[in-house]
Formats: sequence, structure tokens, C-alpha cells
Amino acid sequence: MARHGFELKTNEQIILMREAGLATAAALKAVREAIKPGISTLELDKIADDTINSLGGHSNFQLVPGYSHTICASINDEVVHGIPAVNRILQAGDIVSIDCGAEIGEWNGDSAITVIVPGEINPDTLARRQKLSDVTEGSLWAGIAALAKAKHLNQVGEAIQDYIEAQGQKDGINYGILEEYVGHGIGRSMHEDPAVYNYRVRGNGPKVVPGLVVAIEPMVTAGSAVTKVLGDGWTVSTKDASDASHWEHSVAVHDRGIWVLTAEDGGVAGLAPFGVVPVPLN
Repeated sequence: MARHGFELKTNEQIILMREAGLATAAALKAVREAIKPGISTLELDKIADDTINSLGGHSNFQLVPGYSHTICASINDEVVHGIPAVNRILQAGDIVSIDCGAEIGEWNGDSAITVIVPGEINPDTLARRQKLSDVTEGSLWAGIAALAKAKHLNQVGEAIQDYIEAQGQKDGINYGILEEYVGHGIGRSMHEDPAVYNYRVRGNGPKVVPGLVVAIEPMVTAGSAVTKVLGDGWTVSTKDASDASHWEHSVAVHDRGIWVLTAEDGGVAGLAPFGVVPVPLN
């Protein structure tokens, strides 16, 4: 069904998408457990790839023209699209965002986490980086909770921005929200319409109706939101060298509620503080 300008998914198709979502979640869990000082991002890439393959899927990142890896690994001032490499070694205290996706059958999942590499680190740096990750993750769940009640999609971005600004005022930090990179629809392809903004925009956007499946992914910096693309043509970094964080989930709207397809529990724990209860279809 594409009368809304993008494909709406049936309940049966959403259930199939859950398989790709769980494979994505499993890959990210395996990577999270492996993160430690001294490990390379290329080693993390193999862990993710092996996990997805073991579950009957394959990497959808490798289907992107010109990209040959299973994850993006973005360290410290890198926001998104960092390329794994054998010489990119994690150090204690690094803030690293891992973006990953899986395809099973003809359906896709897409999700991202941010992790602080454990080990000896200046306590102030640790607290600052953990706060940045927490605020970004919290804004993701605020956006997902808004989707559960929204009439129009752009209400998601309003909720994300409101959450980040409120936390910034509380913490005395002027967080930056990337505007050049936004969330997206997801289904038979990893990137589909509609766009999902992480900030207020003019206009309401598409109606939120059963069958809408989107990847919501706030990208937040501890300073300016102005970015640059590095010489590899992929890695997006902050121009002022401030730290960055990226969190993402694929979320389905269906005729009984919402379901976070890339969360192991369907989004129960993340949505609980917002008084929203996700509804699985199986």
C-alpha cells in the first residue's frame, strides 16, 4: 500500500520485519559485550557480521554502494558512518557509536547504540560522555513514545528536540542536534521514505497510520552541530571536535499500538518512563 507516498506494512509483514530487527539487536549486543580497550573496530565488525549470518541474515550495510562493512563505528568526535579498520583501536574512555543493520528475507532492521569503553579514565570525562549518551538515548525513547500518540510524524522530532533542550537546560549544556542527517522509513529497503526529523520543522509531515515503519535516530553532540565529512568520504565528524552520540531503533505502528522491532523486549523498558506500553503482534 503506497497511497501515502510510502509503503505501509501489513501486520504479517511487520512480524517478518521483527526477525531482521532481532538479528540486528543480537549483533549490537554481541558487539557491546566485546567492546574493551585494545580491540579494533574491524574485529567488532566481524563479530556483528558473524552474529547476523548465524541467525540466517546478512548485512544490509554491505548492500549500500561503496560500503563493504557490517557496522559503522564512530569514535569520540565522529558522529556517524565511521569505517571499521584494523588500526582503529578503542581506548579506555572512548565514546563509540555502533550502527548496524540486518536483512532477512526481503525485510530490514536498523539500529544504533553508544558505548563508553570501560577502563581507567578521568571521572569528569567519563561523566560528561555518559551524560551525552544518556541524553541521546533518552531523546530516542521520547521520540518513540511520541510516535505512539502522534497524529503526524513530525511530532516525533518535536519530542526529541524538547527532550534534548530540557536536559541541556538541566545540565547547563548546549547540546547540538544534527540536521543534515535524519531518520527514515524502513522495510524492503533499509532506507525508505518518509524522512524522520530529530528537530522541529515547518509542517506536520505524513499522518501516523497503522503500517508505518520508521527508523528513529537522534544524533547529538556536546557542542556545535556543524559537521564535516572526513577524507574517507564517509565519516561524519563534528567541526569543533566535540563528542557525539547516536542511538537508533526501528519502530512499527500497527493497528494495536507500536512495537520496537530492534529492541529485545519490544521497547518495554525504554518506553516505561513515558507511560507507553508497546504491543507485540505475535
